[in-house]
Amino acid sequence: MLFMVIESFRSGDARPVGERFRRRGRMMPQSVTYHASWVDVAGKRCFQLMEAPEEAALREWIANWSDLVDFEVVPVMTSVQFWAETELGGAA
Repeated sequence: MLFMVIESFRSGDARPVGERFRRRGRMMPQSVTYHASWVDVAGKRCFQLMEAPEEAALREWIANWSDLVDFEVVPVMTSVQFWAETELGGAA
């Protein structure tokens, strides 16, 4: 499954996150795959596309960062998959 993970840096400060990342890396379980990330221009949020067998697999990774970041996890699919797999696909 794909997940868009929205990270909001505590106090709007990305520095502690960057420092930990440089020291320890992403700290993800093996069952989680990082695909890409984007940071908003204000440097207060990061949007990460992650893949895992289920949302529960993200918990260990989230726990490693939850002292610095508030997380929102949104299950997503590609638009191609959405249009192919939903009844809306036939409506276009």
